[in-house]
Amino acid sequence: MYAVIKSGGKQHRVVQGETLKVELIDAEPGQSLTLKDVLMVVDGQDIRIGTPVVDGASVVAEVLRHGRHEKVRIVKMRRRKHYRKQAGHRQWFTELKITGINA
Repeated sequence: MYAVIKSGGKQHRVVQGETLKVELIDAEPGQSLTLKDVLMVVDGQDIRIGTPVVDGASVVAEVLRHGRHEKVRIVKMRRRKHYRKQAGHRQWFTELKITGINA
């Protein structure tokens, strides 16, 4: 059984017991969350697709930790123009452990 959820403007395929990193969520580590934006639930041959979300479906997750991803380098350069600019960005994330899928 798996589900497709929407979090932080992105879609994630989740299975019970897995961990994943999503955009920063305002919750304390150890806290349990219920994600209601479930776009699709698949249980064997039974496939439920939402319009846009599946009615009555939810995913329960536990917040493990908050952190920052690896640094992404941004380099802008114009050849032969003596122009070069560098920047970096580290995006915040929340690591979740999926504890249940309620269809």
